[in-house]
Amino acid sequence: MKNLTLIVHADIQQALADVLRALPGVTGFTFTPVEGHGPQDERDPSLSARDRVVGYTPHVRVDLLLEDRDVETVVEALQVSNCGVAGRGVYWVTRLERQGRL
Repeated sequence: MKNLTLIVHADIQQALADVLRALPGVTGFTFTPVEGHGPQDERDPSLSARDRVVGYTPHVRVDLLLEDRDVETVVEALQVSNCGVAGRGVYWVTRLERQGRL
């Protein structure tokens, strides 16, 4: 199993959820609100006037537990989807040591 983690701009959360729900390898996912801090590029079209004034950008962290074989399929599907994630997010994949239910 792998954990696919995405950090995306908060304004695409609903569209991203719709895409994830439609992918056969995705059995569930978790959204967590996060704040992106760092130097902002004035030409970045995803930054609102509010983002520029308060100095951080609202983002969403998305965690998906996936079978190893599904990771590349999910990443590729997100890259070509029309949900707004392409060019506006980052991701990483980590191996799961253990998982279960409590």
